[in-house]
Amino acid sequence: MITLNNVSKYYTKDSVGLRDVHLHIDAGEFVSVVGQSGTGKTTLVKLLIAEERPTSGQIIIGSWDVTHIPHRDVPFLRRQIGVIFQDFKLLQKKTVAENVAFALQVAGERPKRIREVVPRVLDIVGLKHKADRYPDQISGGEQQRVVIARSLVHRPKILVADEPTGNLDTINSHEIIEILKKINEFGTTILLVTHNRDIVNQLQKRVVTIHDGHIVSDEEKGSYRL
Repeated sequence: MITLNNVSKYYTKDSVGLRDVHLHIDAGEFVSVVGQSGTGKTTLVKLLIAEERPTSGQIIIGSWDVTHIPHRDVPFLRRQIGVIFQDFKLLQKKTVAENVAFALQVAGERPKRIREVVPRVLDIVGLKHKADRYPDQISGGEQQRVVIARSLVHRPKILVADEPTGNLDTINSHEIIEILKKINEFGTTILLVTHNRDIVNQLQKRVVTIHDGHIVSDEEKGSYRL
């Protein structure tokens, strides 16, 4: 599903994102990527969604060679990879349903399909009853659930969550993780990038630890040791 072969990313001679990274993630896995700030976690995310290109090495996602993917194909790749960021990036003048629908509209989906998909993904995240609310009328945890719903509209095979609980309290954080686990049970591969020690340790799933751009450990049922 996801394979990185000897991948490095150098921004300048003295600024390194990743160094000689080898990583393979099978379809349907739930993997936490952990490490201190500035160690390369966000660089990894940007490389996976082709926001940046590796300096060397090869990145394969499914049948895509992301290393040299043409710019015209990047939008199609990103429909296979849902991304959730710490910053909600919701449109404040659109309702919950309209925020989710917008992701389909910009992709040129037919109105009929949009009417079918939006209630379905809102139901998955438990927000179908708040479809007509605006972002400032719901809590931070609920706003993050809207982001998750939006990331699911194209039925991605991979969901990358980059610090999805960074702005949330403990209760809301655990609710978000439970939703990610539920999505994983549907067969979606989950890549959780986080510095939340408690969440990682409670998950008891695979943990990849990055330090100074290197993968320093990869444990099947790991914990946050840094």
